[in-house]
Amino acid sequence: MKLRVPSLVELHAFLAVCRVGSFRQAAEDLCVTQAAVSRAVQRLEEHLGGCRLFDRSSQGVLLSERGRQFRQLIEPHVVALESATAKFMEPRAPGKLRLSVIPTLGTKWLLPRLPHFQARQPSLDIEMRQFRHDEDFIRDDVDVWIEVKRPRRRWPAHLQVTYLMGRDIIPVCAPQVLPRLKQPADLMREVLLHHTNFPDNWARWANMAGLPGEPKLGPGYDLSMNLIFAAKEGLGVAITQPCLIERELQNGELVVPFALPVSTGRGYFVCTDKNRPATAGQLAFIAWVQDEARATSGA
Repeated sequence: MKLRVPSLVELHAFLAVCRVGSFRQAAEDLCVTQAAVSRAVQRLEEHLGGCRLFDRSSQGVLLSERGRQFRQLIEPHVVALESATAKFMEPRAPGKLRLSVIPTLGTKWLLPRLPHFQARQPSLDIEMRQFRHDEDFIRDDVDVWIEVKRPRRRWPAHLQVTYLMGRDIIPVCAPQVLPRLKQPADLMREVLLHHTNFPDNWARWANMAGLPGEPKLGPGYDLSMNLIFAAKEGLGVAITQPCLIERELQNGELVVPFALPVSTGRGYFVCTDKNRPATAGQLAFIAWVQDEARATSGA
């Protein structure tokens, strides 16, 4: 019988380009060359009778209408195959825990606390794996993810997702900026630093503070770490989650001009694959990190 199904190499290449909108980035995610991804997609298009799956332009790579239809048909099944394979494979080593944590939260909040967890679990070998901004959560080299809820993006159906912390945001600034800020309206005369992935944060806060009009945004940063550093240097007023600036607040490098936390409805979440049996180390870490998050939120 002649097989009509394309190879998984071709399907994975196609879906990777769908997720990130770039042949180059898809190649990096798949650990292959860009030429290999291009050839795989070309073979797939030929296999489908010369169907054009992507529209290429100076703005990037966009799915064609036929490409969109094909993705809807195959993606759930490819994900199911990945999950079934991971589930069938031998259980993960009970003495190892592999984490993927969004960078600023990992550096500023988790890593300073991690020695306390390791003291509780001295036989557990903890590995920090590469964080991917366009994570598909089908990797078999990660046991626990800590991710931010992104706008207009749903969690995959195979994930067990639990809120951790970080929904609230507050304005922060260097101490030398504070004397200029007598009331919330004074912020509108300052340089408003923002995270480029969440440009609506200032508007949310201004609306809750009862400020009229749309805030005029200043420089944007694609990493919270850089946003925090810019605020420490007095380049403007930033808006961020309190859990990311604990040390800066304790040291007096940053101050909160107005203690008015505002919820974004997003925050950080602990994610695991519910189709894979949990190890004792995984369960112990999740319980511990949730306790730490509750303590942080209470403080």
